[in-house]
Amino acid sequence: MPEAKNGVPADAVKLSRRERIERDGGEIEMPPFDEGEYLIAYLYELGPTVAAGMGAGPVTFSEMASWQAARGFELAPWEARLLRRLSVDYLAESHRATQRDCRPPWSGSVAVRVSHDRAAARALELFLA
Repeated sequence: MPEAKNGVPADAVKLSRRERIERDGGEIEMPPFDEGEYLIAYLYELGPTVAAGMGAGPVTFSEMASWQAARGFELAPWEARLLRRLSVDYLAESHRATQRDCRPPWSGSVAVRVSHDRAAARALELFLA
């Protein structure tokens, strides 16, 4: 077994919040919203990020224009700006979420609490073993 650090297995330290929740059998919860669900679908169809140099980058307006041309429709300017902003925020959160103590971008997530509880129980088991 890999060496533990502060009671946390070494292989668990690099996991993102999403990976830890999925590993612990939880479901990823999304914050509720009333309108604009189609924009989230567009973001994931377009791709929330793009390959950029040695990592990922936010979606560019030129990539968005190519995607719109392939789909045969045109976004309103505010929709395009919002998709770009969502891509930037998605990328920032994906980097932030790799930190072990990263809190979800919204509060009250049951899956995150369950994952934290299970991680604490594992750490206690390692400590007492």
